[in-house]
Amino acid sequence: MNVTRTTETSPIINHKSTISPLPRHIAIIMDGNGRWAQAKGKDRTFGHRHGGERIRPLVTECASLGIEVLTLYSFSTENWTRAQEEIDFLMSLYVEYLIAERGELNKNNIRFVQIGRREGLPKNVLDELDQTVALTKNNTGMTLALALNYGSRTEITDAVRDIAQKIKSGTLTPDDITEQTVTDHLYTAGLPDPDLLIRTAGEMRLSNYLLWQISYAELYVTDICWPDFDLPQLHKALDAFANRKRRFGAVV
Repeated sequence: MNVTRTTETSPIINHKSTISPLPRHIAIIMDGNGRWAQAKGKDRTFGHRHGGERIRPLVTECASLGIEVLTLYSFSTENWTRAQEEIDFLMSLYVEYLIAERGELNKNNIRFVQIGRREGLPKNVLDELDQTVALTKNNTGMTLALALNYGSRTEITDAVRDIAQKIKSGTLTPDDITEQTVTDHLYTAGLPDPDLLIRTAGEMRLSNYLLWQISYAELYVTDICWPDFDLPQLHKALDAFANRKRRFGAVV
């Protein structure tokens, strides 16, 4: 995997029409909301609120560019260790976002899915997730996947358990298991693997995110915190991707 790290904050020109090739699937770790807020003397919820406001223009732009899948890492299985006040705020923010964005999703022909465990999520969050999935299921444009209560090790564990159950029931044998078998039992089954992983706020780690799926993803890390990650920054990441030489282990 190639990694680009950028610290530049100056604006760039929107030249999306010249960017080629584009990734089929972009995955983003939306990091830095809390640090962004604290740097401004505000509490962490202020950062989460402003970070949420970045999502609509980014989703709309990716859909207009023809990106097939956009996956956003929103709440990890490890995030339950945060202060209860912050968790409660985030859950209420998800409900608010899901209700507010359904019209925009349908307007832009975007299909919505959630990846992650449902167990542990509040009922009102699950209800709004289910409604948003149902109301957008027939859309044929970009797929927006929200990684909510998601952890890659948990995902792989669940996949192994499902495969083991099929072996136990006799519908699958150990010799039948291939890489595709594992892929087909992940939360992301049916979606192409990410081509580009973007991480904001400068951290150089994967944070238990799509570990199986990003085996050959291009990595792009920026010091920009998520609330400041605007469309010019997205285009900059796409430019970096377009200029990579993707060898997939071969000599080119």
